[in-house]
Amino acid sequence: MLKKVHTHKAPDAIGPYTQAIIAQGFVFTSGQIAINPDTNSVAGATIEEQTEQVICNLKEILREAGTTLDNVVKTTCFLADMNDFAAFNNVYGQHFSGNPARSCVAVKQLPKNVLVEVEVIASL
Repeated sequence: MLKKVHTHKAPDAIGPYTQAIIAQGFVFTSGQIAINPDTNSVAGATIEEQTEQVICNLKEILREAGTTLDNVVKTTCFLADMNDFAAFNNVYGQHFSGNPARSCVAVKQLPKNVLVEVEVIASL
């Protein structure tokens, strides 16, 4: 059985998807971009600022699902510019101390022209 996860402390889905789904003891989040849920606008102009907002959104979704970043087993990270990798990695490493499995790729463009998007899979 699938259970949808929703919190007002993270941005609402802007399409036909949900913030996250719980299935078989895992939480699968949709990709999060640097939208501040209080203002519904992009938070920050730098990769560091945007990464912090993305991780804040992920934390809130995971909290609503009943887990934390400590239980993340896999991340998929999308960068608009691979030249931002070192700065992104510095912020990422401060929050994902458990070193989950990860993929990180550069993409041509992200929604709202943000610099970063991250999705995670976490155990409950």
